[in-house]
Amino acid sequence: MKAGENKSLNDPGPGPHPSPGIFRPFHYRWEWQLQSSPEALWPLVADTNRFNRDTGLPVVEIVNRDATADARRRLRFSRFGIAVEWDEEPFEWVRPHRFSVVRRYRTGPVAEMRVIAELAPRPDGGTSLTYDVRAWPKNLPGLLAIPVQVGIISARRFDAIIRRYDQLAAGGGGGIQPAAASRPQPSFASGGRARLLTQRDKLLAMGAAPELVDRLIAVVEADDDLSLARIRPYLLADRWGARRRDALELCLLATRSGLLDLQWDLLCPLCRGAKQSSGTLAGVTSSVHCNACSIDFTVNFDRSVELTFRPNPAIRRVVTEEFCIGGPQITPHIVAQQLLAPAASRTLRVALEAGRYRLRAPGLDGEQPLLVCREGRERVTLRAAETGWSSDELRLTTTPTIELQNGTSRERLLILERTAWIDAAATAAEVAALQTFRDLFASEALRPGEQISVGNQTIVFTDLRDSTRFYREVGDARAFGSVMSHFDVLREAITAEDGAIVKTIGDAVMAVFTRPASALRAMLKAQRELAAPPDGRRPLMLKAGIHCGACIAVTLNGRLDYFGSTVNLAARLEGLSSGADVIVSAAVLADPEVAEMIGDRRQGLQVERIEARLKGFDAERFALWRVAAGGARD
Repeated sequence: MKAGENKSLNDPGPGPHPSPGIFRPFHYRWEWQLQSSPEALWPLVADTNRFNRDTGLPVVEIVNRDATADARRRLRFSRFGIAVEWDEEPFEWVRPHRFSVVRRYRTGPVAEMRVIAELAPRPDGGTSLTYDVRAWPKNLPGLLAIPVQVGIISARRFDAIIRRYDQLAAGGGGGIQPAAASRPQPSFASGGRARLLTQRDKLLAMGAAPELVDRLIAVVEADDDLSLARIRPYLLADRWGARRRDALELCLLATRSGLLDLQWDLLCPLCRGAKQSSGTLAGVTSSVHCNACSIDFTVNFDRSVELTFRPNPAIRRVVTEEFCIGGPQITPHIVAQQLLAPAASRTLRVALEAGRYRLRAPGLDGEQPLLVCREGRERVTLRAAETGWSSDELRLTTTPTIELQNGTSRERLLILERTAWIDAAATAAEVAALQTFRDLFASEALRPGEQISVGNQTIVFTDLRDSTRFYREVGDARAFGSVMSHFDVLREAITAEDGAIVKTIGDAVMAVFTRPASALRAMLKAQRELAAPPDGRRPLMLKAGIHCGACIAVTLNGRLDYFGSTVNLAARLEGLSSGADVIVSAAVLADPEVAEMIGDRRQGLQVERIEARLKGFDAERFALWRVAAGGARD
């Protein structure tokens, strides 16, 4: 049917349907022929929270914060003075082609409603989008309300919004800021617009790039509340075509200037939603409960703590409201989600990117690991059994046909999801290893006694060779100046490779990086510059050692620090350096980027294997490597 047309049918249609009373259902089906692809439209159409807001539906209230064992929710809203409450089944979907939901009402004029949206690719590259609604009246008011609300009002609004989404998708909007014609106007604080205009000069004075400053101010001024409630700097960077580090540093500067406020969001490892938020690291706790998944989880910096931003309320007030719970775009890492009755099965054809996935079911132990690759199987049956899942990793092609089977005695929600975390998150582990963050927010630290995993980090320790003799030979004043200059060289080299200085101890430095290759490049550069200073100063020999592995974040002397055996081992390595080489551990050498650096003859690096016992690790001899530029070593 053409867009905007609808019909009311007495036939309830194929498939299972309820018998809520004497009334037969109304059936409305709209169809649009759109220019954008299903992949481009999906982030807009499947964002049911925004779609419901844009089409004029009221704010939803969650009655039961903890999800039931069958993943259903009790929800309600008020419309025209009538309180409506319903039980909502979990959304079902196959990204990016289909989603549906069933709502069974406890109060109000409707008994049940079923919604199905389907996005089918067209030969010309566009999309045939159908939106199907079946609504069963509960009483006579329902017989009147459904044709007016769904058949007339919703039909008109759906048509306007879907066409607007198609324009945005075709223009490359990609769902970053899907503004709709019905979007509420921004709510600025008293004097907020004037304060916003002064922010440009403040940020420019802090060294921010003018083009990015103008874009950020435009975002705060024009984007809607749903987007501004959690400003994700990496998504901004992708939207602007800018470097992610530049966007993150801009948001940090904007927080210091008063344009933005930062918040640390604690993410559930299953649904990956923000379960708690804190304005400071001191408010981050190591244990959190997720109501939606009914689990307690342990917080770690590398996955479950994300830094996001929102406008400072003195400039613009952002009201966060929910218009839908559990839609597909809330959990974009989930490729498919299906609700199966006991002993039921369902066959899906899915489009997957290469990588690792898992199939799981809430309330069922374990998971089925999957690897998507070119040589994978084209058809596979995946069965949820009372005993759990097979532990064997199955290989699938990128467009497999999957038969899902529920071999248990109760209804199960089967969830197929990517195991790799979406890289659009600026995690606490990355942010804490950024020099700009440590400079601007030196007091940001965990509460005393709190210890949180930061995952794998690369730790560097440096020290000047023969610094005591240097002070004696040239005098304290001159030596002190050289040492201060050496800190500047180190800082510049470390910052250029996205690392951060954690602390200085006399002439020594402890630094952190997220990647071993970045640390090695930074140390080789610093050694080269200190050995041949351009200002005629006396050459300095920088000893350096690098190790990578799991670390714990702690607060030490009021600042965020790192603790654990990885740190202890890294601290022992610089003592083995001659000052013209970098001592790296086996873990660093095994990093693919480091191996590529060393194997690249253009780099001119020479590597020598050594063995050593390290203080505090006396029972073990470690295989270590000296990495030197051109092999020059004293």
